[in-house]
Amino acid sequence: MLSLQKTLDLPSADAALPGRAAPIPTAETHFINGHALKGPYPEGLETAIFAMGCFWGVERVFWKVPGVYVTAAGYAAGITPNPTYEEVCTGRTGHTEVVLVVFDPKVVTYEALLKTFWENHDPTQGMRQGNDIGTQYRSGLYVTSDAQASAAAESKAAYQQALSARGLGTITTEIAPAGPFYFAEDYHQQYLAKNPNGYCGIGGTGVVCPIGLGVPGGVEG
Repeated sequence: MLSLQKTLDLPSADAALPGRAAPIPTAETHFINGHALKGPYPEGLETAIFAMGCFWGVERVFWKVPGVYVTAAGYAAGITPNPTYEEVCTGRTGHTEVVLVVFDPKVVTYEALLKTFWENHDPTQGMRQGNDIGTQYRSGLYVTSDAQASAAAESKAAYQQALSARGLGTITTEIAPAGPFYFAEDYHQQYLAKNPNGYCGIGGTGVVCPIGLGVPGGVEG
């Protein structure tokens, strides 16, 4: 039985699954608003990538935020090119489940999205989120610019102070440059809009993130 247990260690490049050269098929448009899932996106919009556990619930959190143009479920921060969901779930691709958020910075700031990120999951759990256990459920911020990197690091420090004040643990969220984003399969896209009673495993700590307070476009998680 031990050989069937999923590892909680990230794979080396040599041990990772080979993947494939071509992207896996997915939806063309967003199920809720009809916007093109893969773009092109309107000029002036920015992108952000968040990992907070099972991407079904995470995507629903972000598509409700005013100023978000489109969201998409996918895989990032791994090794295997163009992985499938089944491959990611083995823990042998290195990816985590993520949500791509395309947003209008004139309506909602990246800092406000960070507030939503921190308050809607528990970032202290390592390779899990609640009952969901595996490397694909780790918490992560994958930044697309130096400004995002600075804001992410500052927000992590601020939220750690808030968590520590409540006697909670150390944040395990990884912050790294955004590498390739691979769109997940069609049925994962906007899953909880298609299946309103479907599984949602995310939940916050109840601790307010101070960096979002007073930020224009801020949204409560």
